[in-house]
Amino acid sequence: MFRSLAIRNYRLFAMGQLVSNTGTWMQRVAQDWLVLQLSGGSGMALGLTTALQFLPMLLFGLWGGALVDRLSKRGLLIATQAAMGVLAAGLGVLATAGLAEVWHVYVFAFALGVVTVVDNPARQTFVVEMVGDRDLPNAVALNSASFQFGRVAGPAVAGLLIAAIGSGPVFLINAASFLAVLGGLWLMRPAELQVTEPAPRAKGQTLAGVRYVLGRPDLALLLLMTVFVQIFGANVQNQIALMANNVFRTGAAAFGSAATALAVGALAGALVAARRERPRLRIVLTGALAFGATQIAAAAAPGYLAFVAVLVPMGVAFMTFTTSLNATFQLSVDPQMRGRVMAIYMLVFLGVAPIGAPIVGFLADAFGPRASFAVGGAVSVVVVLVVAALLARKLGVRVRLARRRPFVRVGAREAVPGVGPG
Repeated sequence: MFRSLAIRNYRLFAMGQLVSNTGTWMQRVAQDWLVLQLSGGSGMALGLTTALQFLPMLLFGLWGGALVDRLSKRGLLIATQAAMGVLAAGLGVLATAGLAEVWHVYVFAFALGVVTVVDNPARQTFVVEMVGDRDLPNAVALNSASFQFGRVAGPAVAGLLIAAIGSGPVFLINAASFLAVLGGLWLMRPAELQVTEPAPRAKGQTLAGVRYVLGRPDLALLLLMTVFVQIFGANVQNQIALMANNVFRTGAAAFGSAATALAVGALAGALVAARRERPRLRIVLTGALAFGATQIAAAAAPGYLAFVAVLVPMGVAFMTFTTSLNATFQLSVDPQMRGRVMAIYMLVFLGVAPIGAPIVGFLADAFGPRASFAVGGAVSVVVVLVVAALLARKLGVRVRLARRRPFVRVGAREAVPGVGPG
């Protein structure tokens, strides 16, 4: 389960990420709560903040991938992580001084999104340079486990700190957490990295990445499914905040506990994924289908405790979906195209949030947070079933549901180049 940690460079990276991820999730909770306080509990304001943070990925994500394929990934990460720390400190100073307004949060969210355009594909593709192809699925899963550990610890600590001293200091703590990442990157041994040969600078590199993905029907269909699942799935944190604040009328500590329950399930899902040798198509489909089903169940929860209980399997399902999807993309592409392909993946995975966040906010304001959750789950279920049918038709595979594990079974109907069973 933890074999990638035997590699020194990856161990330094993972330790830094563990600290920084906790700080990042502390800031995410503080940011959501600060927006709700400054806007009077507006779902639209919360959705707009998320939209602005992910909008740069939608606008410039492909360019970021081309840049990552041409430059040193380690050098890019040092620059982006330092910039994120400066942004967190700036917003923290404003909030601590009592000068923060909603528009300030909007500006900082957008600026953070601009840095993320380069940081995300650089982090994704730097993993394979540290561990190689053989241990990539394990390292991807451990990265997700680290992220989810932060998601467990961060909201719980943030909820207590916000209640005790306010949102501002939480931003400052997150700014300090980036020092752990920068220290790990600085202490690495460059000679032990399996550096991918940089792609030469040329015209049309961004479009070449798009054509590469469109020429792979398996990847294109998975991206199509991800678009619709993520329109609502990327905004689950907002939906949890709205359910806690507007439906169950709880405080910041209870909101942090609910977010922690989702993260506990996601952490468990990531650790299970770390034991898998290779990603499987049926695991991707099963995770996405279960994620939609648990969203519907969360919408129907009669009380706060039942709602929190549903968030645990929701986290397991979401992490099963995302870790398998990530490893599938990284392991099945040309190394010199990996930055651009992962930028497209991240653009879809994160960039559709600007579309979904205002929709989630509108549905929550117009029909209530329960309706927002239910619609998102229903969309996910329908889209997974449609994509499964398209996979069967385009790739020559048979997809069927079963009452026992594996719940989604995928097998070859006929020999198709590049497509394996399961």
